[in-house]
Amino acid sequence: MIHLILFGPPGVGKGTQSQRIIQHFDLLHIASGDLLRIQIMNQSDLGIKAKLYMDKGELVPDEIVISMIESILSSLDGKNGVVFDGFPRTPPQAEALDGLLKSRGEEISALVALKVPKEELVKRLESRGLTSGRADDSSIKTIENRLKVYDNKTSPVIKHYSEQGKYHPVNGVGMIDDVSKRLIDIIEPIVEAI
Repeated sequence: MIHLILFGPPGVGKGTQSQRIIQHFDLLHIASGDLLRIQIMNQSDLGIKAKLYMDKGELVPDEIVISMIESILSSLDGKNGVVFDGFPRTPPQAEALDGLLKSRGEEISALVALKVPKEELVKRLESRGLTSGRADDSSIKTIENRLKVYDNKTSPVIKHYSEQGKYHPVNGVGMIDDVSKRLIDIIEPIVEAI
């Protein structure tokens, strides 16, 4: 079973590239942000709680996200595995994910991190904010806070998987097709080795 983490800061292109990866390798896409937004749209208790954090550009508490991931992993429907997009976001989430997978006799195959300069990320998020209607992309203050939260709380996940020999950085700048090719070139040997 393949368990890939597509990693990087907000605006790096995880959503776009994860769609290409899931099609290429026949994987299930688990995007914690999308799952949370569905809960918000449905105005569930979970969604109402999550919205309070997301509107401020803060991370949704681990226990909320991890319980959602656990329920989704039990319904893979014949897929070759999973691409985690936007999860784990903290070292404790990475440890919880490792524990959850270990209980299933599985493990993370690789963390593939898209790398893009901060100035480019800000431009991408501002542009997305104009078209998406997402509150978390709506102001430069919120965008700056999201990138700061990523630097302080999320980027340490790289160290967690680097220590396991599972970290693979990929240049995320350029045409979408070029970035996709770089990702597939990194992921293909990992998949073949499983």
